[in-house]
Amino acid sequence: MTSSVHALDSSRSISYPQGIFLVILAGVFWSSMGLGIRLIEQANVWQILLYRSFSLAIFLFILISFRSGFKPLRTIKRAGIAGVIGGFGLVLAFSGGIYAIQTTTVANAMFLFASAPFLAAILGWFVLKESVSKITFVTMVIAMIGIGLMVWQGISSGHIVGNVCAILSALGFAIFSIALRWGKLEDMLPAVFLAGLFAMIIAAIICNIEAYSFSIPARDLIIALSMGVFQVGMGLAVFTIGSKVVPAAELALLSMTEVLLGPLWVWLFIGETASANTLIGGCVLLLAIASNAIFGIKNKTPS
Repeated sequence: MTSSVHALDSSRSISYPQGIFLVILAGVFWSSMGLGIRLIEQANVWQILLYRSFSLAIFLFILISFRSGFKPLRTIKRAGIAGVIGGFGLVLAFSGGIYAIQTTTVANAMFLFASAPFLAAILGWFVLKESVSKITFVTMVIAMIGIGLMVWQGISSGHIVGNVCAILSALGFAIFSIALRWGKLEDMLPAVFLAGLFAMIIAAIICNIEAYSFSIPARDLIIALSMGVFQVGMGLAVFTIGSKVVPAAELALLSMTEVLLGPLWVWLFIGETASANTLIGGCVLLLAIASNAIFGIKNKTPS
């Protein structure tokens, strides 16, 4: 296992095409979230979050241990306050994401999750004083049109709470992104480990306060634990490696695999469809993301 993890971590030895493949593979892992939650029969958002975060924290602790030469605590401590802030941002993203998928369509939730880069651009402007290019501003306006169409559909179909939670989830991812940039953290895994730890503790406290049982059906438990390792953990592992050789602008474009495949899996396996407004709004949003990413690729300067 040591050799396999070492091979996974050897980003210097991978080529650009291999990096592209790994980033796309990360999107495939992440896209399984909607299907996994749909297959859960009884567990609620906090029970799912508890066990998914438990397996995620263990998986990442083992991975960080191998990558750090068996000095994981030093690596995690190095994340500092930025890692803590980013971790709490991901707690919002994780919990909001699960609740959104439980209360609205997977397509609606996934498309709204995709607004995270634009929310990060706005936060970066306020918090880090980062400039926002004209093309990014234009594409954000286009994205807001797409989001508006989906939220309007949520209001008319009684799914407004799910839509709001999806946007809050995107905001959580944006906070995570800004925290990493603020702290100049090149490795996201320690911050995600902290997120898993924080989420596990918070979910356990809420389950205790609300008298939610810690015992859930074996099927739900297996799915939740598997999601922590494969849907989140493995997705982050391969993305971290691939992102070392793929420019940031291209990452935004390639990560759209998650948004496109998420609704496809639930349609193929359980027959879940999306409304016309959701599909139109989602296409508008993805068009905005793709345009912004393509512009970034064309205008990038050599490193």
